[in-house]
Amino acid sequence: MKRQIKLFDPIIDNNELSVLNKTLKSKFWADGSGSNQVRKFEEKFQKIIKSDSTVAVNSGTSALYLTLSMEDIKNKEVILPSMSFVSTAHAVVANNAKPIFVDIDLDTLCIDSNKIEESITKSTKTILPVHFGGLSCNLTKIKKICNTNNLTLIEDAAHAAGSFHNGKPIGSHGKFVCFSFHPVKNLAMPTGGLISINDNNYKRIIKKLQSKRWCGITNRIKTNYDVKELGWNYYMNEFSAAIGLVQLKKLKKLNKIRQQNAKRYFDELVCERKLKFDRNCSYHFYWILVKNRNKLRKILLEKGIETGTHYPPIHKFTMYDKKISLPNTEYAAKSIITLPTHPNLIKNDMDEIIKIINKFGKN
Repeated sequence: MKRQIKLFDPIIDNNELSVLNKTLKSKFWADGSGSNQVRKFEEKFQKIIKSDSTVAVNSGTSALYLTLSMEDIKNKEVILPSMSFVSTAHAVVANNAKPIFVDIDLDTLCIDSNKIEESITKSTKTILPVHFGGLSCNLTKIKKICNTNNLTLIEDAAHAAGSFHNGKPIGSHGKFVCFSFHPVKNLAMPTGGLISINDNNYKRIIKKLQSKRWCGITNRIKTNYDVKELGWNYYMNEFSAAIGLVQLKKLKKLNKIRQQNAKRYFDELVCERKLKFDRNCSYHFYWILVKNRNKLRKILLEKGIETGTHYPPIHKFTMYDKKISLPNTEYAAKSIITLPTHPNLIKNDMDEIIKIINKFGKN
């Protein structure tokens, strides 16, 4: 049987199996207060990204929702790209704010920092950039815009575990940075997310976030707790945290392999547009833009090669504003093919992917 090349393929070994077995036998599988393995994961991840503190949750979507709930954004506007998973915008709407979509830069598919200021109004409260594919946005310029206009910077770093910007880890820049640890992500878990906090008042913020992720409960002593505000069951479970601790140990090594694979794509692929090579990028995936996208994807699939189309533009969904025009976003969305970069790829896999795409481009 011909080898199937997956778009995403979690990297696991006996270490993950061992901690799962140990956690299972412990019979301590979850705790809303976020203790034991969850707390250890928070501490380890915080050290790696060099942030003030972290709060683990059950998904990247929960991280976005909880983070935005910490800001007074009701009836306010949040600037974000439309080129993202729909959770980025859903979290804004769920917090009773209005998403304002800004077009992307075709060289990065991240939000175009040169177009942000023209979308700022008196109602703007937050800028929510997405580090698309693991490549960081122009955080230097976006932070400057936020400081000038007294706006909060909240980053969607769902793709960017292990990425950097200007030599500093993603997770150490914005007031809040939201990570996702879905099975397809660079740091894989059954389900998981995390909020990184960079603020002088981080101790107060942590206390409130810890309460919000566990139904508003404000005291870790279960026999004597109080509920002062709404909260949700958004805490991370022990199985995910245990796997995450193992995954953290090899994140840097596995991201280097992803970078090597991305470098081959950048050096050898011939296509209309492609993601640049940047050693600061974690390369959750590698993207190219091509004409006749569906035809090429079909050819690749017939050869056993999975690809993706990340993402349909959010502003084109029924519940959002279809009337606005975002030319770069719409062009990229109909032309993009996302390619695997995961470390399970072997040389022959890469050879075949590159050969097929280049042959298609010559026809």
